[in-house]
Amino acid sequence: MLAELGVGTSWQPSNSRRGKHQRQATSQRSCFLGLEVKPELLWDDWDLRRDFTKTLTLKNVHTKLQKLHVRPPESKFFIVSTPQTVALSPGTTFSIPVIFRPLQRCEYDDSIEFQGENGSFSVRLRATLPRHALEAPDSVLLPPCAVQHSSRACFLLRNVSKIQTRFQWQRTAPFQLSPEHGLLKPGQECQISVVFRPREALVYRKQASCRFGGDEDEAGSCCAVLLQGLAKYPHLQLRNPGTEENAPVLDFGSVAVGQSSHKHIDIFNPSPVAATFSLSLLPNAGSSLRSEFSCDVTRGKMVPGGSLQAKVTYAPAVVDTVSVEYLCLKCRGALSEIQLKLTGTCVGPKLSLSSSVVDFDCVEEGGAAAQTVELINSSPVEAIYQWDLDCRGHSVFGIQPAGGTVRPHSQTTLRAVYRPTRPIAHHRRVACLILHRDPVVLDLIGTCHSELQQPVVLKPEHLVLYTLNWSRGQDQPDTLGAMQQDPEVRSERRGTLCSPGESHQRPDSARVSRTPMEEYYQSCLGCSLPSPHVSVVPSELQFNHKRSSSSSASIKSSQCVSITNHASRKLRLVWTAAPDSAFSVSPLTCDLAPLKVTSFRVTYDPKQLNTLHTAQLECFAYHQDNNDIEHRLLSPPWCLTVRVIGHSFQPGKEHFIPFCSLKPPLVVFPSLGVLSYRTVLLQNCGELPLTFVLNHSSAPAESVSLVPSCGLIQPGNHQILTLRATPTEDSPKQGFSIRLQLNAAEHTKELTVISVVERPRVSLEGGGSLYFHPTAVGSRMQRSHHIRNLSNFPLRFVWSVPEPDLRIICVEPEAGELHPNESLAQIWSFNPLSENTYTLTPTLSFWPIQTPGCSESQMTLTVVGTGAKGFIEAERAAIEIGEILVGSCRAIEVPLVNNSPCPVSFSLSVRQTLLDEESIPFQETEPNDLQLTCESGTVASNATMLVRSTLKPRKRAQYLWTISYQMLNASGCFSSLPQAVCEVRAKGVFPTLKVIDARGFGSVGNLSKMHLFKLFALDSLNTHLLSSPSSTELFHKNPSRHSLRPGPSTLDFNFSAAPLNSDHSTFVLMFHNPGSIPVDWAFLFPEEQKMELEYWAETGQLSSATMSQMKVQENHLFSISPRSGTLLPDQQRAVHFTYSHDFVGTDQLPVVFKLSHGREILLNLQGVTVDRDRAYLHFASKRHVFTPVDIGDFAPPRQAYELHNGGSVPVHYKVDLPALSQIQADNSDVPVLSCLNPEGEILPGTTGILDWIFTPLETKTYHMDIPIHVQGGDSTLVRFEGCGLNPSAMSCKTSFNCCDTEVSESCIHKLPFPGQAVFLSDDSLSLGDIPVCARSSRILFLTNTSHTDTYRYAWDQSIHQEIQICPQRGRLCPGESALCLLAFTSADYPTLYRLDVICEVIQEAALTQYHNDLHRWEEEKRRQKNEFPFTDRNLAGSQRILFDKVLVNSEPYSPVRKGPPLRKYKTLPPIGTSRSCETVGAICTKATRAERRAQREASKVWRRPEPPQPLLLHLGITANSHQLLEYLMHFPNQINKHYRCNQPFKPQTQETTFSSLSLPAELPSLTHVSVGAVATHVLTSLLRSIFHDPAFAQFLVASPSKAIAYEGKEPGPSHCSTTPSSLSFPTPPDHTVLLKGAVPQQKEQCNTVVGDGTAGCLGETPRALHAPLDLSEDVLLETLQDLMMEAISGEFALTAHPSTITLPPVPTRRTPKAGTEQREDP
Repeated sequence: MLAELGVGTSWQPSNSRRGKHQRQATSQRSCFLGLEVKPELLWDDWDLRRDFTKTLTLKNVHTKLQKLHVRPPESKFFIVSTPQTVALSPGTTFSIPVIFRPLQRCEYDDSIEFQGENGSFSVRLRATLPRHALEAPDSVLLPPCAVQHSSRACFLLRNVSKIQTRFQWQRTAPFQLSPEHGLLKPGQECQISVVFRPREALVYRKQASCRFGGDEDEAGSCCAVLLQGLAKYPHLQLRNPGTEENAPVLDFGSVAVGQSSHKHIDIFNPSPVAATFSLSLLPNAGSSLRSEFSCDVTRGKMVPGGSLQAKVTYAPAVVDTVSVEYLCLKCRGALSEIQLKLTGTCVGPKLSLSSSVVDFDCVEEGGAAAQTVELINSSPVEAIYQWDLDCRGHSVFGIQPAGGTVRPHSQTTLRAVYRPTRPIAHHRRVACLILHRDPVVLDLIGTCHSELQQPVVLKPEHLVLYTLNWSRGQDQPDTLGAMQQDPEVRSERRGTLCSPGESHQRPDSARVSRTPMEEYYQSCLGCSLPSPHVSVVPSELQFNHKRSSSSSASIKSSQCVSITNHASRKLRLVWTAAPDSAFSVSPLTCDLAPLKVTSFRVTYDPKQLNTLHTAQLECFAYHQDNNDIEHRLLSPPWCLTVRVIGHSFQPGKEHFIPFCSLKPPLVVFPSLGVLSYRTVLLQNCGELPLTFVLNHSSAPAESVSLVPSCGLIQPGNHQILTLRATPTEDSPKQGFSIRLQLNAAEHTKELTVISVVERPRVSLEGGGSLYFHPTAVGSRMQRSHHIRNLSNFPLRFVWSVPEPDLRIICVEPEAGELHPNESLAQIWSFNPLSENTYTLTPTLSFWPIQTPGCSESQMTLTVVGTGAKGFIEAERAAIEIGEILVGSCRAIEVPLVNNSPCPVSFSLSVRQTLLDEESIPFQETEPNDLQLTCESGTVASNATMLVRSTLKPRKRAQYLWTISYQMLNASGCFSSLPQAVCEVRAKGVFPTLKVIDARGFGSVGNLSKMHLFKLFALDSLNTHLLSSPSSTELFHKNPSRHSLRPGPSTLDFNFSAAPLNSDHSTFVLMFHNPGSIPVDWAFLFPEEQKMELEYWAETGQLSSATMSQMKVQENHLFSISPRSGTLLPDQQRAVHFTYSHDFVGTDQLPVVFKLSHGREILLNLQGVTVDRDRAYLHFASKRHVFTPVDIGDFAPPRQAYELHNGGSVPVHYKVDLPALSQIQADNSDVPVLSCLNPEGEILPGTTGILDWIFTPLETKTYHMDIPIHVQGGDSTLVRFEGCGLNPSAMSCKTSFNCCDTEVSESCIHKLPFPGQAVFLSDDSLSLGDIPVCARSSRILFLTNTSHTDTYRYAWDQSIHQEIQICPQRGRLCPGESALCLLAFTSADYPTLYRLDVICEVIQEAALTQYHNDLHRWEEEKRRQKNEFPFTDRNLAGSQRILFDKVLVNSEPYSPVRKGPPLRKYKTLPPIGTSRSCETVGAICTKATRAERRAQREASKVWRRPEPPQPLLLHLGITANSHQLLEYLMHFPNQINKHYRCNQPFKPQTQETTFSSLSLPAELPSLTHVSVGAVATHVLTSLLRSIFHDPAFAQFLVASPSKAIAYEGKEPGPSHCSTTPSSLSFPTPPDHTVLLKGAVPQQKEQCNTVVGDGTAGCLGETPRALHAPLDLSEDVLLETLQDLMMEAISGEFALTAHPSTITLPPVPTRRTPKAGTEQREDP
């Protein structure tokens, strides 16, 4: 875009392309008059008081010398120094300097004109002022952008002017341009950055305006850039590759404590815009601790279609807990957030011992015994363990290794050693500490014997008995006998003795009051195990750890411990002494009375300075009477331990620098007020020993305790510390620190402990309220509602609904567990029972899982719902689909609208009704033709639901489908009666065709239309085409294998018969589509159908029928054109069926007539070709049905049967009279069937008629077989059928069926056949029932539809004497119509008439050409006859030989085929091709030598011209004549409509053909016209002349009026009365005379006057008082004919509104005036 602004002038923006084009135009050169020159010189950079010169160059590009006259500029500002005339030779140039000298700052415009010989042209001189002009693009398209994001694009803004220009952009949201303003020097460019920040998802098109100009301009100029941007909502997806269908849960499964697990998720951007996102964990409202989940991706940007993989890590810290977190994916501008649930379970080690008791049995004093035990780790977690046993000589028992790790799913072999020092029984219950698990306990027992003392050997069963006794709460052991009688003791003993490995759990199960962790903790506090019968205080001693630097330098120190006997028996205390130990106890043995306390001194005397020492001192206490166990239970000894540590560092000596780790550094106790334990691992990572001492001042003693509180850890070893706490409410929520003093120095290690009691907390979605939309009564509404655990411990919950409300609301799940921070979606169901508003309050109870006995917490949820009445209705109550093709499918949508305030669950049903009366009633078992895609569903309130359905009608009928619905309740059952919602109407149709007209050409051109309909069985064809197709026909669009099988849909198309080599028999059928859908039709020949192989194709043997069919197909004897097509509704199409008479015999060919998705009919094409010398009669049908006749009818009607001569010779036929006599004999000698012309002769190509009289005797159907013999030919047996009717059983005479074959329908407008220019207004006339001797008249019109050709026509009335047509012949100009009057006079005997009248139509130009050619031929013939022939061979060869066809044909009735001679067989085409061969179709044939000779000879022959073949128009006339008495009986109301002639008609024998026509014939000759016709013509002309005479009309007006008095007619036969009172009728003719074939002659009879003067139709006619009746009839007929001719010619309109003519008033004649006024009143 280029924008310019002139300095000091008004600015005007212009298009960049136009500006560039103008600049280029100034530099380009143009050609004028053969001279190449610039069209313009432009000065755009100039200043005042200076000269600026430019050169104008002229170049002669013409081939001749150019002389130009130069006219200089008119103004003085442009100076041109050049001669007035310039001459330019071809190819030369001439330069003209032009000086521009401005005087003021303005624009200048002038021109230089050049005048040449051929014209003139001018060069424009223009000087412009400097303008501000900026160039920018017309539009800038920014990349698509997500909502609340931004995209960027840049474009260049260029200063194309020669002055510096300032610009200023105006802000256009959501686009932002930078820089918004600036200054551009001439030619300088500036890059403008456009930022697109949309706030909504829209298509943005904004004009960014830029104002620019100079410093002095305030308004300046303006240019605009169209900024375009597309904004879309961003959408991201979280995909979990490890789960199906990308479930919104990422489950880590079980992860070992202290370990971490990683999983990956994919972030995918399916939207077309880039999007930025943030990925974070939702904060845990119930905990302030660090999350155990982490993700390495927190934010990023996704390109369209891009994906990003993020790693999620799960690192659990608390064993046997389930962690739940939610990972939230947020995208700025998105419509929703995506949450991914993260869950994982922390698992710890699981260790067990192969045996819970190690029995060393009896060992001699000073000896040792060892055994092994397996430590098994059955978990997938590495286990860290440590035995609470001093294995450095301070105990009689030892286990190696004393600590270490056990790999997952593995085991470690431990070696236990027993080294007794005193002859007593030893038992110690040792705890194996496990990190993150409760310890496992091992019982070590052994007995030491000396030579002097041999105590009772301690066995495992003693431990079982003692433990069981102690668990019962008995301080003193029972007697041994009583214990042994206890069945529980016996079972315990059997389990212990028989299977130690299985029974080691039994003692543990008996001690239900203490857990292993509690036992370990009690032992650390100085209590004996397993029973607290003795205790020691303190249980830990620390030497030199609290000494100050100013204390004594002596290292040796001692402290006292006290042991208390809590039992009721005396105890002996024995300390285990370790040699070379820095710690010693005195005294080593002592007796302690019951419930007494004694003290022992523990002395620390290190042998080495600056070292660290530790020991676990061991003391055994046992009863002194254990040696006497005969009647008492053996009590195992109890073991007490005292943990001591000390160091020998001298004052001022630096202690060891510790290097250790404490895992985990944070210990969190469950937020419950129950006692719980946690373990931590203190690892010595250095190379020096490490001691630790708990700083008791840092930990509140009442809530948290640590055991052991002191100890020594060797380099590389570890110590498992156990914390015991009972959380309280007043504990700090952030926790407190426990400090461990390391190496008795200032070095400490801190451990953070959180032990706070919290109450169970649960949050309910929606603030504790749940609202349901209005719900239909009886139905169910469901909503999702979330509850979340805000506590740090798992909860168990349960919902309680009041009993009355259980039928209204329910929840699933009703109970369950919630892990910390877990949210659970629950489905609430609302089932209203009535139209009411419900407010319900279910209660949620929840409590910690770890404390099932504690008090429950409760919350109340308020549920509000409304019950309403629901209903649905259709958007349209009636849906009209229209017509559907039967067998096809159509998808429709029925909109269901729910206008009720509640959703409605419904079930649809369809009831089908057939409205067509001819259709079979719908049965319930039949499938419904309307199938619903979804029969049930739920439609929301005030919403529309489209119910899709499929229509597939199976029959032709009017369908009515009623769609009803029933509402469904909560259980899915019907809750209402069916209610109709809408009706769907459709009509099943299938393709139909109908033959409405037929015409024959060629050999069958003379056949009537009725005969053609019979030959092709067109009535049956129409019946089949209009009938319903079968399911197989509907299923197959194309013909199938069964198509050629004869069946009900098989018809014969009979092409009649014709002589050999005669013209083709062509039938033209006019097909009409009466339906409303297009029809695809096709005639398929056998070679076009995909049929399975015939028998001959498999065996190679050809049958006669197969060979005949192959001959027909190879020679194309039958042809159909066109073979396929499509007919639109109400469209017509002519189809030609042609049969070639090339071979003698009967030919057949099966052809399938298929309508797509419709009927499939097998047509058997049949044709007969007769030898030229054979007599042959062709029967259209060998079965003829007579019209039913009444029994007792004295004058039964005469009926006709047609015989067609299909040969080339006359045929003499004879009806078998003996067969008729036999029928008469079989029926009581009554001639039931009589033939009026039993023998006769039929000329070639014509049709003969046999007249029959059928006289039934009974009311039955007669079947009569009559042979018809042909002289010199074959006889044919024809079956005649007739039915007798009972006249008394009939109410009235059945009207005569005017035509046996219904050839047309009056409601269909027939189209002319191809090539037909003249057609009749009606090709069939039905006169109905008429009396005998009656005359009926009809008007016909012949219309010439051609716009260029003139036609002549002539009616052939020689065959039917009952018909008279006037005019008999005539001429039709282009577009002209001629009126023809047809008069039909019935005979005096009742007859069934089926007549065919032929009208020959020929083109006048062809007839003229024929007469001219005939005249020249005759002249040549006359010349050759009269002139003398020359003997010159050249002249004789050039003379043409005249050939008269009439003289050559020896057989007068044999037609000659036109065209080239035909051969009987066709030879195969030659292998090679040449240019002389003629291609016919696909076969290349080459004329033989004989054929070429025949062609040369034929060219010398001049045949006699043949008359042109006329077009034959057939007019079918049908009528049924009755005797007068019979007619009066059955048709009394119709007698007035018929005129009965007084004299019988005299047949005319004139034969008119076009061959006898002379060219100027205009009117028929009067010599052949009757006297009545002459009189009628004369009177008609006279009356017309009188009526048209103006003087006669004026005379009638001016003559005085006279009232006409009424005078009654005298009695007399004035006319033929139609209502006689009594008539006499002639007797019927004698049947015996009729059988001889003689036709009775009509006698002249006069009318008889009866009654009131009415004349009958018989008897001698009396003298009339007025004009003759025949003359009146003729005059009236001529008058009506003239009126119709004038209406056709347009002289007046028959349908015009009647008008009133007002005559001028005559004063002397008032009566006519009054009459006129009376006439005007209507």
